[in-house]
Formats: sequence, structure tokens, C-alpha cells
Amino acid sequence: MGDSFLMIWFTADTHFGHANIIPAADRPFSSIDRMNSQLIANINDRVSMTDTLYVLDDFSYRITVEQAYALRRRINCRKVILVRGNHDKGWGEPGHPPAFSEVLDYAELKPGMCHGQRMCMLHYPMLSWNGKWRHAIHLHGHIHAKPEYNLRNRDLGILRYDVGVDANNYCPVSRDEILAFFKGVDPVPDSDRERRLMERGE
Repeated sequence: MGDSFLMIWFTADTHFGHANIIPAADRPFSSIDRMNSQLIANINDRVSMTDTLYVLDDFSYRITVEQAYALRRRINCRKVILVRGNHDKGWGEPGHPPAFSEVLDYAELKPGMCHGQRMCMLHYPMLSWNGKWRHAIHLHGHIHAKPEYNLRNRDLGILRYDVGVDANNYCPVSRDEILAFFKGVDPVPDSDRERRLMERGE
């Protein structure tokens, strides 16, 4: 079975252990323990042990490495890849437990893994990304957007998607769901250069 048939999921900004994120992001949880448990349950309900889960940073905040690792071990998925941003910078360094299969600063899924479309991953939202004018989709977190953000991007022809829990009903979102979300959307160029590249098919 080819890579295009593998189930791939994305999430970001779980902020496990960070009590202040509940009021700051207006999350519907009465305590940090309830938030931690519900976010983990939502992942385990959707992501199987043999799937791949990309976490676009801010996995945890203001808790110890040991506490964060204990929370990671409650997630059933074996292949969890971290794309680092402004938090979780220490993962992958010597002395840290092997919480993640890989620790990257940037990641891409090639078109062969995304039914012909590229997916570019960074913790932060970008104005431009590799293959933007060729229908590549940019996935990010960081801004704790609400679902309206992704809907607005789609309406404007911007193939940029916040995979953070606050924008996705506190659940991970799959590659196929994102592809379906943008199906039929033609990217709108931000500049004359992008317009010329699109016209030339480059």
C-alpha cells in the first residue's frame, strides 16, 4: 500500500499542563486535568496506533519534561512527529526522553502523499510557502484561531489552515479532511510575481 493511503493527522497548541490557556483561549474546561484528559481522549478517539500524527508545537507549557512525557505516553499513536516552534524547543536534544518519533523545525508532505497536493508545515503562519501558487497547502498553529479563520482563508482563496485544537473542536484533523475542505479552491496570488508564475504554470 502506497504512502498516499496512510492515515495522517495534524494538531497543534494543545498546551498540556498550561492552566492559564483555559481562560486565555476561552477553552470549555473546568480544570487543567479535565483539559489534558479530554484532549488526549480526542486524539485517541480519532488517531490509531499505526497512524502518523504531526504536532505543530506547543505540545506542553510550564510543566516539567517528565510531566510532559507522561502525558505523551497516554497518547496511543506510536508515530508522533513534533514540528517545533516557540515552545517545546528542548525536545530532540540530549537528555530529553524519546517522546517523539522525529523532532523537526519544518516539514513537508510531498504531493505523492497528499493525492497530488503538497502540504507545508511550520508552527507559525506564513505569508508564502513552497508551491503556494501550485495549490500547496500551508498548515500551522500558534495563533489559537477559531474555526472562522480557516473558513475565511478558504473564502479568500488562501490555502492556509490552522490545525490547532482551538480551530478544530479540540480534535486532530486529518490530511483527507483538509484536502476535502479546500477541494475546488483556486489559490489567489498575493503579488504580480505569483500571478505570473501561476499563468506560466511554474
